[in-house]
Amino acid sequence: MRRNKRGNNRKNKLAQMAQFDKKFVKYLSFTLIALVILLLGVAIFYHVNQWLKHQNFLADVNKSLEQSSQVSASAEENISPKEDTDATFTLTAIGDVMCHNTQYMDAYRKDTDDYDFSYVFKEIDRSIKTSDVVVGSLETSFAGKERGYSNYPTFNSPDELAYNLKKIGVDVLSTAGNHCLDMGFDGLSRTIDVLNDADIAHVGTYQTQEDRDKILFKYVKGVKIAFINYTYGTNGIPVPTDKPFCVNLIDKDLITKDIESAKSQDADLIVACMHWGTEYRTTANSEQEELADFLFQSGVDIILGNHPHVLEPMEKRTVTLEDGSTKDGFVIYALGNFICDQNAENTRNSIILNLEITKHVDGKISIDHANYIPIYMYKKSTSELQKMKLMDIEKNIYDYETAINNSEPLSISQALYDNLKTQLEKIKKIVGPEF
Repeated sequence: MRRNKRGNNRKNKLAQMAQFDKKFVKYLSFTLIALVILLLGVAIFYHVNQWLKHQNFLADVNKSLEQSSQVSASAEENISPKEDTDATFTLTAIGDVMCHNTQYMDAYRKDTDDYDFSYVFKEIDRSIKTSDVVVGSLETSFAGKERGYSNYPTFNSPDELAYNLKKIGVDVLSTAGNHCLDMGFDGLSRTIDVLNDADIAHVGTYQTQEDRDKILFKYVKGVKIAFINYTYGTNGIPVPTDKPFCVNLIDKDLITKDIESAKSQDADLIVACMHWGTEYRTTANSEQEELADFLFQSGVDIILGNHPHVLEPMEKRTVTLEDGSTKDGFVIYALGNFICDQNAENTRNSIILNLEITKHVDGKISIDHANYIPIYMYKKSTSELQKMKLMDIEKNIYDYETAINNSEPLSISQALYDNLKTQLEKIKKIVGPEF
Protein backbone atom coordinates (compact mmCIF):
# COMPACT_ATOMS: atom_id res chain seq x y z
CA MET A 1 0.00 0.00 0.00
CA ARG A 2 2.80 2.36 0.86
CA ARG A 3 4.59 1.56 -2.43
CA ASN A 4 1.37 2.23 -4.37
CA LYS A 5 0.87 5.51 -2.54
CA ARG A 6 4.45 6.57 -3.19
CA GLY A 7 4.07 5.56 -6.81
CA ASN A 8 0.94 7.63 -7.19
CA ASN A 9 2.62 10.67 -5.64
CA ARG A 10 5.54 10.33 -8.00
CA LYS A 11 3.17 10.08 -10.98
CA ASN A 12 1.33 13.16 -9.81
CA LYS A 13 4.58 15.10 -9.47
CA LEU A 14 5.73 14.04 -12.91
CA ALA A 15 2.37 15.06 -14.34
CA GLN A 16 2.61 18.44 -12.64
CA MET A 17 6.15 18.91 -13.93
CA ALA A 18 5.08 18.01 -17.44
CA GLN A 19 2.21 20.48 -17.22
CA PHE A 20 4.61 23.16 -15.94
CA ASP A 21 7.05 22.44 -18.78
CA LYS A 22 4.26 22.88 -21.33
CA LYS A 23 3.23 26.19 -19.77
CA PHE A 24 6.86 27.36 -19.63
CA VAL A 25 7.46 26.45 -23.26
CA LYS A 26 4.26 28.22 -24.25
CA TYR A 27 5.25 31.31 -22.20
CA LEU A 28 8.75 31.26 -23.64
CA SER A 29 7.36 31.01 -27.14
CA PHE A 30 5.09 33.99 -26.61
CA THR A 31 7.98 35.93 -25.09
CA LEU A 32 10.26 35.16 -28.00
CA ILE A 33 7.56 36.08 -30.49
CA ALA A 34 6.92 39.37 -28.64
CA LEU A 35 10.64 40.08 -28.58
CA VAL A 36 10.95 39.41 -32.28
CA ILE A 37 7.97 41.70 -32.99
CA LEU A 38 9.54 44.39 -30.79
CA LEU A 39 12.88 44.09 -32.56
CA LEU A 40 11.17 44.23 -35.93
CA GLY A 41 9.28 47.33 -34.78
CA VAL A 42 12.48 48.99 -33.62
CA ALA A 43 14.19 48.11 -36.88
CA ILE A 44 11.28 49.45 -38.95
CA PHE A 45 11.17 52.64 -36.85
CA TYR A 46 14.92 53.13 -37.26
CA HIS A 47 14.85 52.68 -41.02
CA VAL A 48 11.79 54.91 -41.43
CA ASN A 49 13.45 57.59 -39.28
CA GLN A 50 16.66 57.36 -41.30
CA TRP A 51 14.64 57.61 -44.51
CA LEU A 52 12.87 60.72 -43.22
CA LYS A 53 16.18 62.25 -42.19
CA HIS A 54 17.53 61.50 -45.63
CA GLN A 55 14.52 63.16 -47.21
CA ASN A 56 15.00 66.23 -44.99
CA PHE A 57 18.69 66.24 -45.85
CA LEU A 58 17.86 66.14 -49.55
CA ALA A 59 15.36 68.94 -49.05
CA ASP A 60 17.98 71.01 -47.22
CA VAL A 61 20.52 70.30 -49.95
CA ASN A 62 18.05 71.32 -52.62
CA LYS A 63 17.19 74.46 -50.68
CA SER A 64 20.88 75.30 -50.23
CA LEU A 65 21.54 74.69 -53.90
CA GLU A 66 18.59 76.89 -54.79
CA GLN A 67 19.82 79.65 -52.47
CA SER A 68 23.36 79.31 -53.79
CA SER A 69 22.01 79.57 -57.29
CA GLN A 70 20.11 82.72 -56.33
CA VAL A 71 23.20 84.22 -54.68
CA SER A 72 25.35 83.33 -57.68
CA ALA A 73 22.79 84.82 -60.01
CA SER A 74 22.64 87.94 -57.86
CA ALA A 75 26.42 88.20 -57.76
CA GLU A 76 26.65 87.72 -61.51
CA GLU A 77 23.97 90.34 -62.02
CA ASN A 78 25.98 92.66 -59.76
CA ILE A 79 29.02 92.25 -62.00
CA SER A 80 27.28 92.05 -65.35
CA PRO A 81 24.18 94.24 -65.46
CA LYS A 82 21.46 93.75 -68.01
CA GLU A 83 22.15 96.09 -70.88
CA ASP A 84 18.48 96.89 -71.39
CA THR A 85 17.77 98.26 -67.90
CA ASP A 86 18.90 101.21 -65.83
CA ALA A 87 20.98 100.49 -62.71
CA THR A 88 20.31 102.72 -59.70
CA PHE A 89 22.26 102.56 -56.45
CA THR A 90 23.13 104.58 -53.35
CA LEU A 91 26.63 105.79 -52.57
CA THR A 92 27.09 106.95 -48.98
CA ALA A 93 29.97 109.14 -47.80
CA ILE A 94 31.13 109.95 -44.27
CA GLY A 95 33.78 112.34 -42.98
CA ASP A 96 37.11 111.95 -41.23
CA VAL A 97 37.49 108.97 -38.91
CA MET A 98 39.59 110.44 -36.11
CA CYS A 99 40.68 108.78 -32.89
CA HIS A 100 41.93 111.02 -30.13
CA ASN A 101 43.32 109.50 -26.94
CA THR A 102 40.09 110.32 -25.11
CA GLN A 103 38.25 108.20 -27.66
CA TYR A 104 40.33 105.06 -27.33
CA MET A 105 40.48 105.44 -23.56
CA ASP A 106 36.68 105.65 -23.58
CA ALA A 107 36.53 102.44 -25.65
CA TYR A 108 38.92 100.47 -23.43
CA ARG A 109 37.55 97.30 -21.79
CA LYS A 110 39.49 96.45 -18.68
CA ASP A 111 38.03 92.96 -18.31
CA THR A 112 39.34 91.83 -21.70
CA ASP A 113 42.21 94.32 -22.08
CA ASP A 114 41.06 95.38 -25.53
CA TYR A 115 38.95 98.05 -27.23
CA ASP A 116 35.41 98.17 -28.53
CA PHE A 117 34.10 101.23 -30.38
CA SER A 118 30.81 99.65 -31.44
CA TYR A 119 28.74 101.59 -28.89
CA VAL A 120 29.71 104.84 -30.63
CA PHE A 121 27.83 103.83 -33.79
CA LYS A 122 24.72 102.13 -32.40
CA GLU A 123 22.36 105.00 -33.12
CA ILE A 124 23.42 105.54 -36.71
CA ASP A 125 24.73 102.19 -37.98
CA ARG A 126 21.46 101.25 -39.71
CA SER A 127 21.63 104.46 -41.73
CA ILE A 128 24.93 103.25 -43.16
CA LYS A 129 24.29 99.52 -43.48
CA THR A 130 21.39 100.04 -45.88
CA SER A 131 23.61 101.73 -48.49
CA ASP A 132 25.06 99.94 -51.51
CA VAL A 133 28.59 101.31 -51.02
CA VAL A 134 30.00 103.40 -48.15
CA VAL A 135 33.13 105.57 -48.38
CA GLY A 136 35.01 107.26 -45.52
CA SER A 137 38.30 109.02 -44.78
CA LEU A 138 40.86 107.58 -42.34
CA GLU A 139 42.65 110.21 -40.24
CA THR A 140 44.71 107.89 -38.06
CA SER A 141 46.99 104.87 -38.40
CA PHE A 142 47.00 101.30 -37.13
CA ALA A 143 50.69 100.90 -36.38
CA GLY A 144 50.18 98.36 -33.60
CA LYS A 145 49.93 98.28 -29.81
CA GLU A 146 53.68 97.80 -29.42
CA ARG A 147 54.26 101.24 -30.98
CA GLY A 148 52.07 102.80 -28.29
CA TYR A 149 48.67 104.31 -28.97
CA SER A 150 48.95 108.04 -29.43
CA ASN A 151 47.08 111.27 -29.95
CA TYR A 152 47.66 114.44 -31.95
CA PRO A 153 50.03 115.28 -33.58
CA THR A 154 50.96 111.68 -34.46
CA PHE A 155 48.01 109.31 -34.37
CA ASN A 156 48.14 105.58 -33.68
CA SER A 157 44.88 103.84 -32.80
CA PRO A 158 43.73 100.35 -31.74
CA ASP A 159 43.10 97.92 -34.59
CA GLU A 160 39.60 97.25 -33.23
CA LEU A 161 38.43 100.56 -34.71
CA ALA A 162 38.93 99.18 -38.22
CA TYR A 163 36.85 96.08 -37.48
CA ASN A 164 34.09 98.17 -35.88
CA LEU A 165 33.96 100.34 -39.01
CA LYS A 166 33.57 97.23 -41.15
CA LYS A 167 30.71 96.02 -38.95
CA ILE A 168 28.71 99.19 -39.57
CA GLY A 169 29.13 98.80 -43.32
CA VAL A 170 32.15 100.87 -44.36
CA ASP A 171 33.40 99.48 -47.69
CA VAL A 172 36.14 101.93 -48.74
CA LEU A 173 38.51 104.18 -46.80
CA SER A 174 40.66 106.86 -48.36
CA THR A 175 44.03 106.72 -46.59
CA ALA A 176 46.08 109.44 -48.30
CA GLY A 177 45.90 112.18 -45.69
CA ASN A 178 48.18 114.44 -43.73
CA HIS A 179 48.43 111.85 -40.92
CA CYS A 180 49.15 108.76 -43.05
CA LEU A 181 52.91 108.89 -42.28
CA ASP A 182 52.52 109.73 -38.59
CA MET A 183 54.13 106.40 -37.68
CA GLY A 184 56.45 106.23 -40.69
CA PHE A 185 56.28 103.86 -43.63
CA ASP A 186 56.08 100.86 -41.29
CA GLY A 187 52.98 102.35 -39.68
CA LEU A 188 51.48 103.14 -43.10
CA SER A 189 52.17 99.61 -44.27
CA ARG A 190 50.71 97.97 -41.17
CA THR A 191 47.60 100.15 -41.49
CA ILE A 192 47.07 98.65 -44.94
CA ASP A 193 47.51 95.14 -43.50
CA VAL A 194 44.87 95.82 -40.83
CA LEU A 195 42.40 97.19 -43.38
CA ASN A 196 43.00 94.17 -45.59
CA ASP A 197 42.31 91.86 -42.67
CA ALA A 198 39.16 93.82 -41.81
CA ASP A 199 38.04 93.48 -45.46
CA ILE A 200 37.90 97.24 -46.02
CA ALA A 201 39.09 98.41 -49.43
CA HIS A 202 41.51 101.34 -49.33
CA VAL A 203 42.95 103.88 -51.71
CA GLY A 204 45.68 106.55 -51.53
CA THR A 205 48.53 104.77 -49.69
CA TYR A 206 50.48 101.74 -50.88
CA GLN A 207 53.10 99.18 -49.96
CA THR A 208 54.53 98.79 -53.46
CA GLN A 209 54.70 100.63 -56.78
CA GLU A 210 52.68 97.82 -58.35
CA ASP A 211 49.86 98.41 -55.86
CA ARG A 212 49.96 102.15 -56.48
CA ASP A 213 49.55 101.71 -60.21
CA LYS A 214 46.37 99.67 -59.76
CA ILE A 215 43.04 101.49 -59.77
CA LEU A 216 40.61 100.53 -57.00
CA PHE A 217 37.34 99.38 -58.53
CA LYS A 218 34.11 98.46 -56.77
CA TYR A 219 31.21 96.85 -58.59
CA VAL A 220 27.82 98.05 -57.37
CA LYS A 221 24.72 96.65 -59.07
CA GLY A 222 26.85 96.09 -62.14
CA VAL A 223 28.24 99.63 -62.20
CA LYS A 224 32.05 99.77 -62.26
CA ILE A 225 33.19 102.53 -59.90
CA ALA A 226 36.80 103.74 -59.78
CA PHE A 227 38.13 105.37 -56.60
CA ILE A 228 41.16 107.67 -56.53
CA ASN A 229 42.59 109.61 -53.56
CA TYR A 230 45.19 112.35 -53.02
CA THR A 231 46.43 114.55 -50.17
CA TYR A 232 47.90 118.05 -50.07
CA GLY A 233 50.75 116.85 -47.81
CA THR A 234 51.90 114.79 -44.83
CA ASN A 235 52.38 117.39 -42.07
CA GLY A 236 56.00 117.98 -43.02
CA ILE A 237 56.94 114.32 -42.59
CA PRO A 238 59.01 113.48 -45.67
CA VAL A 239 57.77 110.80 -48.04
CA PRO A 240 60.56 108.17 -48.04
CA THR A 241 62.84 108.83 -51.02
CA ASP A 242 63.07 105.11 -51.76
CA LYS A 243 59.28 104.71 -51.52
CA PRO A 244 57.76 107.68 -53.38
CA PHE A 245 54.83 105.42 -54.32
CA CYS A 246 53.60 105.03 -50.73
CA VAL A 247 51.28 108.05 -50.70
CA ASN A 248 49.44 109.93 -53.45
CA LEU A 249 50.15 113.65 -53.23
CA ILE A 250 48.01 116.13 -55.15
CA ASP A 251 49.78 116.31 -58.49
CA LYS A 252 47.85 116.99 -61.68
CA ASP A 253 50.05 114.78 -63.82
CA LEU A 254 49.59 111.85 -61.43
CA ILE A 255 45.85 112.49 -61.19
CA THR A 256 45.52 112.65 -64.98
CA LYS A 257 47.46 109.40 -65.33
CA ASP A 258 45.14 107.64 -62.87
CA ILE A 259 41.97 109.01 -64.47
CA GLU A 260 43.12 107.86 -67.89
CA SER A 261 43.93 104.43 -66.44
CA ALA A 262 40.43 104.20 -64.95
CA LYS A 263 38.86 105.21 -68.26
CA SER A 264 40.94 102.68 -70.20
CA GLN A 265 39.56 99.97 -67.90
CA ASP A 266 35.97 101.00 -68.70
CA ALA A 267 35.09 102.71 -65.43
CA ASP A 268 31.46 103.79 -65.45
CA LEU A 269 31.96 106.29 -62.62
CA ILE A 270 35.06 107.93 -61.15
CA VAL A 271 35.05 109.10 -57.52
CA ALA A 272 37.88 111.34 -56.32
CA CYS A 273 38.51 111.50 -52.57
CA MET A 274 40.42 114.72 -51.95
CA HIS A 275 42.30 115.56 -48.75
CA TRP A 276 42.49 119.30 -49.15
CA GLY A 277 41.23 122.67 -47.92
CA THR A 278 41.74 124.97 -44.95
CA GLU A 279 41.18 123.57 -41.48
CA TYR A 280 38.06 124.88 -39.68
CA ARG A 281 36.94 126.91 -42.70
CA THR A 282 33.32 126.19 -43.69
CA THR A 283 33.71 127.33 -47.30
CA ALA A 284 35.99 126.08 -50.06
CA ASN A 285 39.16 127.99 -50.78
CA SER A 286 40.28 128.98 -54.29
CA GLU A 287 42.61 125.99 -54.64
CA GLN A 288 39.78 123.57 -53.93
CA GLU A 289 37.54 125.29 -56.47
CA GLU A 290 40.25 125.24 -59.15
CA LEU A 291 41.06 121.60 -58.50
CA ALA A 292 37.39 120.67 -58.62
CA ASP A 293 37.10 122.23 -62.08
CA PHE A 294 40.22 120.34 -63.18
CA LEU A 295 38.91 117.03 -61.83
CA PHE A 296 35.52 117.38 -63.52
CA GLN A 297 37.06 118.33 -66.88
CA SER A 298 39.49 115.41 -66.60
CA GLY A 299 36.71 112.85 -66.17
CA VAL A 300 35.84 112.68 -62.47
CA ASP A 301 32.13 112.43 -61.70
CA ILE A 302 32.00 112.77 -57.91
CA ILE A 303 34.37 114.60 -55.55
CA LEU A 304 34.34 113.80 -51.83
CA GLY A 305 36.41 116.27 -49.82
CA ASN A 306 37.89 115.88 -46.36
CA HIS A 307 40.50 117.33 -43.99
CA PRO A 308 39.13 120.70 -42.75
CA HIS A 309 37.38 118.91 -39.80
CA VAL A 310 34.25 120.96 -40.49
CA LEU A 311 31.56 120.74 -43.12
CA GLU A 312 31.78 122.68 -46.37
CA PRO A 313 29.15 123.12 -49.11
CA MET A 314 27.96 120.54 -51.61
CA GLU A 315 26.87 121.30 -55.13
CA LYS A 316 25.63 119.51 -58.24
CA ARG A 317 26.95 120.70 -61.56
CA THR A 318 26.26 120.22 -65.21
CA VAL A 319 29.76 119.78 -66.59
CA THR A 320 30.41 120.73 -70.21
CA LEU A 321 33.29 118.74 -71.66
CA GLU A 322 35.69 119.76 -74.46
CA ASP A 323 33.66 117.92 -77.09
CA GLY A 324 30.55 119.89 -76.11
CA SER A 325 28.80 117.01 -74.36
CA THR A 326 27.51 117.42 -70.82
CA LYS A 327 27.43 115.23 -67.74
CA ASP A 328 26.41 115.41 -64.09
CA GLY A 329 29.04 116.27 -61.54
CA PHE A 330 28.83 116.44 -57.75
CA VAL A 331 31.21 117.86 -55.17
CA ILE A 332 31.10 118.21 -51.42
CA TYR A 333 34.15 120.20 -50.46
CA ALA A 334 34.39 118.74 -46.95
CA LEU A 335 32.37 116.20 -44.98
CA GLY A 336 33.64 117.29 -41.56
CA ASN A 337 34.50 114.80 -38.82
CA PHE A 338 32.66 111.51 -38.66
CA ILE A 339 34.05 110.68 -35.21
CA CYS A 340 36.43 112.80 -33.13
CA ASP A 341 36.87 114.50 -29.79
CA GLN A 342 37.55 118.04 -30.97
CA ASN A 343 35.88 121.04 -29.41
CA ALA A 344 36.32 123.84 -31.95
CA GLU A 345 33.12 125.17 -33.47
CA ASN A 346 31.48 122.84 -36.02
CA THR A 347 33.95 120.01 -35.44
CA ARG A 348 31.37 117.77 -33.77
CA ASN A 349 28.59 118.15 -36.31
CA SER A 350 28.64 116.34 -39.63
CA ILE A 351 26.46 114.42 -42.08
CA ILE A 352 25.96 110.98 -43.56
CA LEU A 353 25.69 111.88 -47.24
CA ASN A 354 23.60 109.70 -49.56
CA LEU A 355 23.82 110.03 -53.33
CA GLU A 356 21.32 108.24 -55.56
CA ILE A 357 23.06 107.47 -58.84
CA THR A 358 21.81 105.84 -62.04
CA LYS A 359 23.65 104.30 -64.94
CA HIS A 360 21.23 104.50 -67.85
CA VAL A 361 20.86 102.07 -70.72
CA ASP A 362 22.88 104.37 -72.97
CA GLY A 363 25.76 104.29 -70.46
CA LYS A 364 25.24 107.82 -69.21
CA ILE A 365 25.51 108.48 -65.47
CA SER A 366 23.04 110.72 -63.67
CA ILE A 367 23.26 111.91 -60.07
CA ASP A 368 19.59 111.96 -59.26
CA HIS A 369 19.35 112.89 -55.59
CA ALA A 370 21.54 114.02 -52.71
CA ASN A 371 20.24 113.89 -49.15
CA TYR A 372 21.93 113.69 -45.80
CA ILE A 373 21.45 112.64 -42.21
CA PRO A 374 22.77 115.32 -39.82
CA ILE A 375 24.82 113.77 -37.01
CA TYR A 376 26.50 114.97 -33.86
CA MET A 377 29.43 113.53 -31.87
CA TYR A 378 28.06 113.61 -28.33
CA LYS A 379 30.09 113.31 -25.15
CA LYS A 380 28.57 112.97 -21.70
CA SER A 381 29.97 115.04 -18.84
CA THR A 382 30.76 112.04 -16.69
CA SER A 383 33.67 109.91 -15.54
CA GLU A 384 32.00 106.76 -16.86
CA LEU A 385 33.32 104.90 -19.87
CA GLN A 386 31.44 104.70 -23.16
CA LYS A 387 30.27 108.27 -22.84
CA MET A 388 30.78 109.16 -26.52
CA LYS A 389 28.33 108.39 -29.28
CA LEU A 390 27.13 109.57 -32.65
CA MET A 391 23.62 110.98 -32.52
CA ASP A 392 21.08 111.21 -35.30
CA ILE A 393 20.18 114.87 -34.77
CA GLU A 394 16.74 114.94 -36.39
CA LYS A 395 15.64 111.68 -34.78
CA ASN A 396 16.56 112.92 -31.30
CA ILE A 397 14.81 116.24 -31.89
CA TYR A 398 11.69 114.41 -33.08
CA ASP A 399 11.73 111.97 -30.13
CA TYR A 400 12.13 114.84 -27.66
CA GLU A 401 9.27 116.86 -29.13
CA THR A 402 7.01 113.78 -29.32
CA ALA A 403 7.73 112.97 -25.67
CA ILE A 404 6.94 116.56 -24.65
CA ASN A 405 3.66 116.54 -26.57
CA ASN A 406 2.62 113.21 -25.06
CA SER A 407 3.88 113.92 -21.55
CA GLU A 408 6.25 110.96 -21.79
CA PRO A 409 9.71 110.53 -20.21
CA LEU A 410 12.44 112.43 -22.04
CA SER A 411 15.41 110.59 -23.54
CA ILE A 412 17.61 113.71 -23.67
CA SER A 413 17.81 116.91 -21.67
CA GLN A 414 16.43 120.22 -22.82
CA ALA A 415 19.98 121.60 -22.96
CA LEU A 416 21.02 118.84 -25.37
CA TYR A 417 17.82 119.32 -27.36
CA ASP A 418 18.59 123.03 -27.73
CA ASN A 419 22.15 122.23 -28.78
CA LEU A 420 21.00 119.74 -31.39
CA LYS A 421 18.60 122.31 -32.82
CA THR A 422 21.51 124.75 -33.12
CA GLN A 423 23.74 122.16 -34.78
CA LEU A 424 21.01 121.29 -37.29
CA GLU A 425 20.66 124.93 -38.31
CA LYS A 426 24.43 125.22 -38.79
CA ILE A 427 24.61 122.07 -40.89
CA LYS A 428 21.83 123.12 -43.25
CA LYS A 429 23.30 126.58 -43.62
CA ILE A 430 26.79 125.25 -44.41
CA VAL A 431 26.01 122.27 -46.63
CA GLY A 432 23.07 123.68 -48.52
CA PRO A 433 19.77 122.16 -49.63
CA GLU A 434 19.21 118.56 -50.59
CA PHE A 435 18.03 117.76 -54.09
